[in-house]
Amino acid sequence: MSLGTAEDDPGSEIHIPAEIDWHMLDKSKFFYLGAALFSGVSFTLYPMVVLKTRQQVSSARFSCLNMSCAIMRYEGLRGFYKGFGTSLMGTVPARALYMASLEVTKSNVGTAFLELGFSETTAVAVANAAAGVTSAMAAQLVWTPVDVVSQRLMVQGSAGSKNILANHNYESYRNGFDAFRKILCADGARGFYRGFGISILTYAPSNAVWWTSYSMVHRLIWGAFGSYMSKGKTESSDNLSGFRPNSKTVVAVQGLSAVMASGVSAIVTMPLDTIKTRLQVLDSEEHGRRRPLTFVQTVRNLVKEGGLPACYRGLGPRWASMSLSATTMITTYEFLKRMSTKSP
Repeated sequence: MSLGTAEDDPGSEIHIPAEIDWHMLDKSKFFYLGAALFSGVSFTLYPMVVLKTRQQVSSARFSCLNMSCAIMRYEGLRGFYKGFGTSLMGTVPARALYMASLEVTKSNVGTAFLELGFSETTAVAVANAAAGVTSAMAAQLVWTPVDVVSQRLMVQGSAGSKNILANHNYESYRNGFDAFRKILCADGARGFYRGFGISILTYAPSNAVWWTSYSMVHRLIWGAFGSYMSKGKTESSDNLSGFRPNSKTVVAVQGLSAVMASGVSAIVTMPLDTIKTRLQVLDSEEHGRRRPLTFVQTVRNLVKEGGLPACYRGLGPRWASMSLSATTMITTYEFLKRMSTKSP
């Protein structure tokens, strides 16, 4: 792929690595390598997910530092990885569904819009938005049950830390299998899909916003870079024609684009993510019996606890987690696609 500058000066054209479409991939290599690479990414970022989840279900406001210190003091390093095994078991099939849906939709929608006469920029933006929606919806079929189980394990604090962790669900689970059994006995199969609707409403637009923002920011950065090169030309720099950035520059642009897209997505969808987490984790108590919270009860509780600011508890960890996850995801994802390209 090559991007010209705003002046359309062919001498300042920048050649970046070409987009790899679904039909160009070795599917078995793509999925096996993807499972290994993204498992490592999940392990690295999991502590921030735990922090974000505990802040969201807490009825009081605590800083990330206080929350982290409480976990380390009362639970040790293992407290940051509660539910990780369960999460990892679901990550592999969910990620496979996500990547397959993403690539198939991007390729088909992008091609269809180009054939209809739309510009490349419009086709790319629409294809990324559509791919974000379909991949999120497909992945949530697996991720929602995994979230329900792993998040309940995440918020189980030790006796000494319950005052700060504020876990309202007093059911105790030994491990993921025990949580699965107890949820199934208490709520049936429907219990694993608590918050499924709000999950779709959270992740579908979040993915659409993220992928659209990412593609737009990515092109803007390269366009600005090309424009800067064009203005900085000297008589001795005519060999800038057909400039090819090195791999470090490409990764840096991908990372910056991912961070900016994550910021937009996190701010737009944070209230829905907080409601989703509470629906999946917390219970109400009526006449001595525990019942799942309803959407209305969850919103009413958040209003009592501070209104809109209460919906943004955990924004810092979520933004950091999304930025790091997106940066590592997009660079790993592009690396994975190039590693999985079919031999000519």
